[in-house]
Amino acid sequence: MPSQTRTKATGSGAKVKSKSGRRSPVNVRVKKASSLPILPVAVAAILVALAIGLVAYGYANNGTNQTPTVSGIPCDHLEQTQVHYHAALQMVYQGNVVHIPGGIGITGGEAAPTCYYWLHVHSTYTDVIHIESPATKTFTLGQFFQVWNAWSTAQGGPSEPLDSQHVSVFTLKPGQALSVYVDKSDGKGPSLYTGDPKNIVLTNHEVITLEIEPPIVTPPPAFTFPSGV
Repeated sequence: MPSQTRTKATGSGAKVKSKSGRRSPVNVRVKKASSLPILPVAVAAILVALAIGLVAYGYANNGTNQTPTVSGIPCDHLEQTQVHYHAALQMVYQGNVVHIPGGIGITGGEAAPTCYYWLHVHSTYTDVIHIESPATKTFTLGQFFQVWNAWSTAQGGPSEPLDSQHVSVFTLKPGQALSVYVDKSDGKGPSLYTGDPKNIVLTNHEVITLEIEPPIVTPPPAFTFPSGV
């Protein structure tokens, strides 16, 4: 009988081998990660840094400040420099000049201040009121006395009123009177002020004298602003 050649069918799951009997190598392509563009990343980093700076500035000025606002004047952690000028206040009692305390309006003390009211006094400049505000505003002597009162009482000190019968810690006695002089440093010298002294607007290099009489000291003692102030 003639021989029959049988051919084995390759099943659907059969594996085809190369002539050498080994599987053909499989080429695997590795996709490289695309690099991020440098410019957008740098811009984003700058914006983040600016945002952090603004938050830090706001926190430094207001975030932890628990000192109350007085007569519309807050106590900022940083001294304001946008508007900065000086006025002088001198008190005369029974013919003698009584200096106002240094450090008025500086919470925490001048050595370790925690905040500054826009109206305050530095010990290095005797009787000089520093007006330091972030914007142009009008401030009065009455507002300064309110800041002085809040600052003093907050640390256990006396009240510091200003009215027809009181000037700081002085109470007018029978027979005494209060005279107020204002020298605007315009060459005209001090002038008698007959209105409510609380309404005196603080201006640059103005000298205000609160004089409890008698005796009458006319003209009031001269005042010279320190160099550079």
